[in-house]
Amino acid sequence: MSILVAILIFEALITFHEFGHFLAAKAGGVVVEEFCLGFGPKLLGFERGGTKYGLRIIPLGGFCLMKGEDSSCMEEGSFGSRPAWIRALIVAAGPLFNFLLAFVLSVVLVGCIGYDAPAALSVREGYPAAEAGMTAGDQITRLGNKRIYLYRQVSDYVMYHQREMASGEPMVLEFTHEGETVRTTIVPKDDGNGRYVLGITGNSNLRVKGGPAEVVRYAFVEVGYWIETVFSSLKMIFTGGVTLNDISGPVGVVSAIGETYEESRSDGAFYVVINMIGIAILLSANLGVMNLLPLPALDGGRLLFILVEAVRRKRLDPETEGKIHLAGFALLLVLMLLVCLNDVRRLF
Repeated sequence: MSILVAILIFEALITFHEFGHFLAAKAGGVVVEEFCLGFGPKLLGFERGGTKYGLRIIPLGGFCLMKGEDSSCMEEGSFGSRPAWIRALIVAAGPLFNFLLAFVLSVVLVGCIGYDAPAALSVREGYPAAEAGMTAGDQITRLGNKRIYLYRQVSDYVMYHQREMASGEPMVLEFTHEGETVRTTIVPKDDGNGRYVLGITGNSNLRVKGGPAEVVRYAFVEVGYWIETVFSSLKMIFTGGVTLNDISGPVGVVSAIGETYEESRSDGAFYVVINMIGIAILLSANLGVMNLLPLPALDGGRLLFILVEAVRRKRLDPETEGKIHLAGFALLLVLMLLVCLNDVRRLF
């Protein structure tokens, strides 16, 4: 059952992504030749309005095939015949729909269980926060140059900024105390284990509920948090903060979804649904960000070529562009295979 749930989540996210391309293409006057869910042999299908719709046997993806998308075709209704700005909107629509889905799901999540306010449950004596006058119940509003909205952001800031915190340089701490905003500077302190801390404890599982306006506001905050988390993770990959063993592909994600599903079942159906929504928000934001990376075969790579075209006022030869995207796709497949093999190794 948990594997089925994971597959359904993956398929829903990818379908919504491709649906974004589909709607934008239709609105932009591009003929969509085929819109299909899944890969492999076709299970069923029909044709309407010049577009073939289908369901295929392998439920791990989908595609939106536009006329002349990867060719030099300039016929009426082809992708290449449309102005650069329309093509850019069509390409960007997929990732944007992933962000839209993440936002809608965040509205549901925050509306049901609230948000984790950045409040201190306790403040440790002898540490910077206590020396700055913080007490239990105070809410952190800024750390360094970062505005704080969620307690998770406090934890992440401490994790991602250990090098800066260990430098001995003062950092900004802003918090609310008895209704007043206090802004000061502190120097983080070693907790005795080589980790620099503020001396604050909190709990991201403690949630605060608000009215409709607050739900919408914190839904935006939730999506922004996960987008920022993806970028922070990518930065750690390139700076050596994480290794291949810390990266999960589809196999690892399915495993994580399965574990979360099984652990949630004892708490009831409501918490199963809430936890699956939380995972879907993370994955949808992740899919949106990753597809916008300026790499061949990804939407971001296609946008880069359109940007170059706009600057040069001349389109790169479509066949050459197609070969570059094909090579990029092959490299992505190799990388995905390596990550999947590593996922399988860790399972056993």
